[in-house]
Amino acid sequence: QLVESGGDSVQAGGSLRLSCTASGFPFMAWVRQAPGKARQGLAAIDRDGSTTNYVGSVRDRFTISRDVSKDTLYLQMAGLIPEDTATYCCAASPSRPPGTWLDTDEYTYWGQGTQVTVSS
Repeated sequence: QLVESGGDSVQAGGSLRLSCTASGFPFMAWVRQAPGKARQGLAAIDRDGSTTNYVGSVRDRFTISRDVSKDTLYLQMAGLIPEDTATYCCAASPSRPPGTWLDTDEYTYWGQGTQVTVSS
């Protein structure tokens, strides 16, 4: 079971750190979905955190990481903009996804999500 936390309402330019517990799967990702928009893979990470991939729009602002000892996945977000407003979910795959690991259809297990709202 994946459980996210850390979502909040912040001003543009602010920062947040999202957490996802029970992250013992080898491949994990953060995904967001804004109202009326398709689900978007943001960042993915491998088992030991040695390899990460990001979608271009967040590459210089978000950082995915994981603490194996705490069985927790993180997403550190900085420089938030109103367009980042969405429900953020963690997702897990027992096997290596293809390509950049950002295709959300390749993930089997999902959390319920945590809301991030960025106001201007």
